[in-house]
Amino acid sequence: MAEGVRSPLDVIAAIGLAIGGLFGVAGTFVAQDAVRQTLWAIDGVALVVATALLTVRFGRQGRDCVAAGFLVFVAGESLLLAGNAAGLRDSVPSFGGGVALWSASLLMTSIPSTFSMWTRLTGAVAAVLFALTAGLIAWGEPLLPTSAPLPTLGYPFLVVTFAGWIWWLLKPRG
Repeated sequence: MAEGVRSPLDVIAAIGLAIGGLFGVAGTFVAQDAVRQTLWAIDGVALVVATALLTVRFGRQGRDCVAAGFLVFVAGESLLLAGNAAGLRDSVPSFGGGVALWSASLLMTSIPSTFSMWTRLTGAVAAVLFALTAGLIAWGEPLLPTSAPLPTLGYPFLVVTFAGWIWWLLKPRG
């Protein structure tokens, strides 16, 4: 499709990002393991589908860094999804790897000028927060996905970044 034409796959990707953001945040605040794991499973699948579609979209446009960034997000989210069923404590190793890949992904999608400045800034802030989280986990700190201040502080920045990506996908093209 031409640069200015919105594809139905853009809408599907936007819906996947919205579901991922909403269900991910909701899962963070749920105390029951089974409910949290279900919400995070839906979140993870939606984000894998959305970012896989974004990988293809930006790859076709020749925006290799952004496309590769979304591909790295797919890998990171897959790690998170795989560890989800293990429960909070047992998922820490895959969580650490997943957020490390999120961090790299967010930098790869934020450095090029593809998205608006506010989207790129929130992505960069989330990347730093998730890199710190991954580093602490690598050094033996047992940070759960629900721990505060890290990684919990990074989630709002991630969701606002999703909103920026959704806005980019759905904005009128001229």
